[in-house]
Amino acid sequence: MAAAGGNTVDATIAAAITTMVTEPGMVSLSAGGYITVTVPGEQPVTIDGGVEMPGRDRPESWFGGAVREVHSGYGGGVTMTVGHGSVATPGALAALDLLHARSGRLGWPDLLEPAAAALRSGFPLGRSARHYLEFVHETAFGWQPDSHAALHGPSGRLIGPDELVRIPALVDSLEVLASHGAEAFYRGALADLIVADMDANGGLLGARDLAEYEAVLRPALGSEHGRWQLATNPAPAVGGVTLTAMLSLLAGRPTGDWTAADVAHLVAVQEAVLSYRIHHFEAAPDRVQAAQALLQMVDRRDLAAMSSPSTAHVSVAGDDGVACAVTVSAGYGSGLMTPGTGIWQNNCLGEPELNRGGLHSLRPGTRLLSNMAPSVATRGDGAVLAIGSPGADRISTALAQVLAGHMHGRQALDEAIAHPRAHVRVGPDATVVDVEEDLDLGNLELPVRTFPAQAMYFGGVGAAWWEPDTGLHAAADPRRAGAIRISALA
Repeated sequence: MAAAGGNTVDATIAAAITTMVTEPGMVSLSAGGYITVTVPGEQPVTIDGGVEMPGRDRPESWFGGAVREVHSGYGGGVTMTVGHGSVATPGALAALDLLHARSGRLGWPDLLEPAAAALRSGFPLGRSARHYLEFVHETAFGWQPDSHAALHGPSGRLIGPDELVRIPALVDSLEVLASHGAEAFYRGALADLIVADMDANGGLLGARDLAEYEAVLRPALGSEHGRWQLATNPAPAVGGVTLTAMLSLLAGRPTGDWTAADVAHLVAVQEAVLSYRIHHFEAAPDRVQAAQALLQMVDRRDLAAMSSPSTAHVSVAGDDGVACAVTVSAGYGSGLMTPGTGIWQNNCLGEPELNRGGLHSLRPGTRLLSNMAPSVATRGDGAVLAIGSPGADRISTALAQVLAGHMHGRQALDEAIAHPRAHVRVGPDATVVDVEEDLDLGNLELPVRTFPAQAMYFGGVGAAWWEPDTGLHAAADPRRAGAIRISALA
């Protein structure tokens, strides 16, 4: 979204919350999230609203319980854990609240009104949400009565393309938030309903976990790429560090259109960085220190030393020189809608790639790993850019390809976003290159898994930017039917 004549931060918050209530299966108010923002005259910052390991209030006997395993054909096959025990302490609303306290102008009733209006009238399932729910609407989202009722018609089938999703209890929850702000979610009426349901069903998320959660303000991770200064999500999250490493190791490639040699180098960079990430970064007791070690190797261009669901994104840039990028995730979704709230809970504890040590293995209060990499960039002439993507571990590889094509290859952003993509999967037994069918791999020797052109699997990059000579622009990824809007704000 690109906005003129108003407060870019307010536009960001309103758009993010609307996304969080109208993309069922993809994200929810019980999400984790990160916000990277640049304001003229200030250093870029990231607000860390990542999910935490809960369980401060719970006996040891509750750990490992209240979950069920679900296998889905989504993305070529995903096994996830759902249920009350899969819910992590959410942080997205706390992050938006901190952003609002720093730079917002409108009150919560005004910020929530676009989301409330969509809920009051009912909304259709978006293409991306429908695609995902077709795999899991019964297995992951059909086991709990409130969740099942919200997504299924009287016959029990998934709501059709011409039908509307209606969740009256969620309208009521937004009214509570409008009156009391995010405090209601963490220490007020909504928190009471969430905790009561967890108490009754063995969930680890308790009153102390919600009450003690705090969003954290961090200096954004900065790097230089061509004429642009990029700022992204820093450690202890992994997504921004991975993105920065990949862009640096691409070493200015491509210099124009992507060639087969450029793609081969891209694959080598992805394999090196993702291998290092899995074998060193994710297992490190101090992820900040591990990030520094990775970026030091990047400075030496040392590839050899490294080798060994759902999310949603909003990008907003304004003619006030402010750019905000917000990425939020509820995992693959726990299938749990807290009774009386209309709020679907996350299943971030049940995402295998975020919990390499196993279910409930972390100490309560520990931030989980995150692939999210909301990013902003500035240019010497005053131009600003907000960019990001959903897509789990494909976030950093999607953004690296788009930003390299734009900042190095001088592709227009919409062209760079639409360009075919590759993603390297580093597994315990083999490394496989996932690739869209229209990307030229040349004589690549690694095993290849081919996807249709512009497959949803490869993320959904969204960008908004302002340039002093041409004004406001926005671009959305055709892979996830992304929407763009250029508007004047009051």
